Amino acid sequence: METAYNDHLNLLCDMGDLSGILRDSDDIHMFLDHTVALVARHLKAQVSSIYLYDDALKRLVLRATLGLRPESVGRVSLAGDEGLVGKVFSSLAPLCTGDGRTHPDFLYFSETGEERFLSFLAVPIQRGAVCIGVLVVQHEEADRFGAMDVRALRATASQLGSALENARLLLSLGMDSPGKNGLFHTSSPRLSLIKGKVASSGYAMGPALVLGDNRCDILREDTEPEVPGGKACFQEALEKTCAELNALQDRFAQRLPESASLIFTAHFMMLKDPSFRRRIEEKIDQGFSPMAAVRAAARHYISIFAASSHAYIREKVADIEDFSCRLLRNLKSGDMEDGGSRPRGGIAIAGELFPSDILKLVSEDVTGIVLVSGGLTSHVAILCRSLQIPLILVEDHALLQIPEGTPLLMDGTTGNLYIRPDEAVQETFARSRAAWLAADAVSGVLDGETRTRDGVRIRLLANINLLSEMALALKIGAEGIGLYRSEFPFLIRSSFPSEAEQYQVYRRLFEDMPGKTVTVRTLDVGGEKVLSHVDSGTEVNPELGLRSIRFSLLHRDVFEAQIRAVLRAAEGAFALRIMFPMISGLDEFREARSMVYACMESLREDGLGFHENPEIGMMVELPAAVGIIEDFAKEADFFSIGTNDLVQYMLAVDRSNPKVAHYYQPWHPAVLRSLARIAEAGSKAGIDVSVCGEMGHEPAFIPFLLGIGIRTLSLDPQFMPAVQQQIQKMDLEKAERHAAELLGMASTKALSEVLGLV
Repeated sequence: METAYNDHLNLLCDMGDLSGILRDSDDIHMFLDHTVALVARHLKAQVSSIYLYDDALKRLVLRATLGLRPESVGRVSLAGDEGLVGKVFSSLAPLCTGDGRTHPDFLYFSETGEERFLSFLAVPIQRGAVCIGVLVVQHEEADRFGAMDVRALRATASQLGSALENARLLLSLGMDSPGKNGLFHTSSPRLSLIKGKVASSGYAMGPALVLGDNRCDILREDTEPEVPGGKACFQEALEKTCAELNALQDRFAQRLPESASLIFTAHFMMLKDPSFRRRIEEKIDQGFSPMAAVRAAARHYISIFAASSHAYIREKVADIEDFSCRLLRNLKSGDMEDGGSRPRGGIAIAGELFPSDILKLVSEDVTGIVLVSGGLTSHVAILCRSLQIPLILVEDHALLQIPEGTPLLMDGTTGNLYIRPDEAVQETFARSRAAWLAADAVSGVLDGETRTRDGVRIRLLANINLLSEMALALKIGAEGIGLYRSEFPFLIRSSFPSEAEQYQVYRRLFEDMPGKTVTVRTLDVGGEKVLSHVDSGTEVNPELGLRSIRFSLLHRDVFEAQIRAVLRAAEGAFALRIMFPMISGLDEFREARSMVYACMESLREDGLGFHENPEIGMMVELPAAVGIIEDFAKEADFFSIGTNDLVQYMLAVDRSNPKVAHYYQPWHPAVLRSLARIAEAGSKAGIDVSVCGEMGHEPAFIPFLLGIGIRTLSLDPQFMPAVQQQIQKMDLEKAERHAAELLGMASTKALSEVLGLV
């Protein structure tokens, strides 16, 4: 058993190094051959095969095999519901049988020579929600494969999904050579396919809108004819620029309230800066044209900021360039917002973009963005993700030369950009996009209060990232906000938002949820959530570094501004909960809580209204907190269990690392027992305990959570209807027996089988 486990572990590690397999492969066919050989060796299978779905043929085609006759590759095909392979493909479920020949769906192909192989195991190969093929192993010995083999093969197929999707599409395009810039790449003069890096996921289709290699030529070049004029001309352009920025802010006040008042702060500061204006006017008095004067002033500021040793100051160079370019274009009397006759609904291609450009492109209904050779700032990536605009980064400068209006398909899940796609690629794209949208769609609204079949009340609260998501939470019928992630106003801009700016954002939160509980998690940055304007130095392991509550307690002025803004915004609100992230000890919690009390006192002294009775609680996401959870329960007003981080820290595993992702096991007995201990401590102390991580919406874990005493789940809104429907069919007594059974088990393998995770 231990040998088999080690073989499976080695298989997953080997598959995690896909780049190594690709380096050793001259073409796609060799890559597929290496893959099936690796699977066969680790699973001790005599046959290993890959079937990929061909959209043009609408059939599953045998693309690689070890053990079957080589001449059958590319020749054997079957419909998506034919044979054992078709059954796996159509059902999206594994199939393991001791003798495949006796299965009612068995379909014999004489050219494969498979009649002597009895044991049959196959799993679907999926790319997101779309099935793209089937991975099969076989053996002459009957009943050769078991549950552990099924798990190993499913994990392998999951890791292979992205690479095999590229292989499948490239085989249909007739391009089968791995390239240096991605998994598979082509230098075809028609630019049929370009492989890029995903910065914001999604799908887009439309004509190319080429914005040029550099949006700031007007700032860096002095060759174009100067526009005559003096201070009056400069003042007119300044007023026009101010009007443009105000219009952009107003345009997005509803769609992205967090950015509306924050993203152009530096621009407006420059408009108001007398030294900036004075420098330009002095140049004009010296005989410079207004455009030359603006260039000189802009270059002066850019050189100073770019030379700074502080990253957050260097980041402001982009703001200066953006503002100066707007001003220069308006000096030319050419409206920089003039898009000519560009078609709407296109895919923008550019060498450089500013955050304000993203907002302008959204107003033109751009469906996707491609950035060539860098040009990415954290602001741009965050904006695209928040606005749900697909964004990929590519290195092929030839893309900037393609004709305007060239048809494009953009797969922002794999990073693939298809130029002039044929019908087969368009059909594949349509299937993938439809499946992606369906998986992201909301299946309904809540049916009143949530209760188990035997009448036990369960509260369903919403997790919110952006204010724009409030509409969805309200439409579905969320009972309140169980987690508002307050990071976005901090991440979107190049300086800390002021108390007043935060107040405007948080006020909307409470106004949209009258009569309901709203839980605000204080600033949770660090790790992968980096503030560009904070120069904290390089951390060897940022996940264990200066993040979350540690950051807030170090930067007390930032923490105080946020707490004051939350308290003021919640004045008159039904119920305010303030929650601290990543708490590890009592002293830390008490220190953070004392900051809230101090802010309440300072607001009282300032004569400002605020919420005078907030509940103060904490995220439980560190093993250290679990170890003293009974002590925390005596002081905290509520607990919210962040299961994602709790599992990660408890098992010391980064689930984004494919080499160790299989160690991320929420069903690990240590995790389950910790959850039960937290729930029990909360129950004894009479405080609410909620779950706000992914376990809260996963069907396999909901009975356990209710069985240990969890009565509040905080979920992303789209999961709420399905979770309610599951709870309504449950009996609490049965859930408690189920939880007790799981808590008595010590084997992750046995637990996964009972939970149906095999």
